[in-house]
Amino acid sequence: MRPLTEHTPKPLLKIAGKPLLEHHILRLKSAGFKEVVINTAYLGQQIADFCGDGSQWGIRLQISSEGAPLETAGGIIEALNWLSPEPFLVVNGDVFTDFPFGELRQLRIASGRGHLVLVSNPEHHPGGDFQLTEGKVCQISELAPDGVGDSLTFGGIAVYDPHFFSGYARGKRPLKPLLDDAIERERLSGEHFTGVWNDVGTPERFTALQQSVA
Repeated sequence: MRPLTEHTPKPLLKIAGKPLLEHHILRLKSAGFKEVVINTAYLGQQIADFCGDGSQWGIRLQISSEGAPLETAGGIIEALNWLSPEPFLVVNGDVFTDFPFGELRQLRIASGRGHLVLVSNPEHHPGGDFQLTEGKVCQISELAPDGVGDSLTFGGIAVYDPHFFSGYARGKRPLKPLLDDAIERERLSGEHFTGVWNDVGTPERFTALQQSVA
């Protein structure tokens, strides 16, 4: 994302006059969420300074500072101390979406399970990540002639029971191996979201998103 992120962390880049992160916070507050934990690493103090304790939005907010980036699973494991024993929602800070977070607030999942929000494959990721079969997330297999089982992309939105991460030590850890293990154990459900979703991963995609929102 350089040069856009030379002096600004990606979640604080602005769309329609508000940082990506604030769009998430406002939608979460509107959906009934009252407690938010934000993982920070690169230029994390800027995010902490911007968010404060969350009172400006009427929520309780904690910052989980990683120091060196821990990747997605490592960051979640590090933040577990801030979370209750109940299932929790995770949203990537670098996506822009109108996903109805309130629906996931009502979701009930069993101990040790997860639930992913999948989206149609964007142009920059045509191969997708997983398949969805009768509400279960599966590995990509050979596509059927009628197109059933087409691949989908993980949208960076998920609900996890805390025990989903049991047995994994703290430290730098990517999420994909944990998802693969959960699929093998049939502990991962999912849904296909077809609304607004954008991965702000390059300056070009960020500019296109700004123009489309404007």
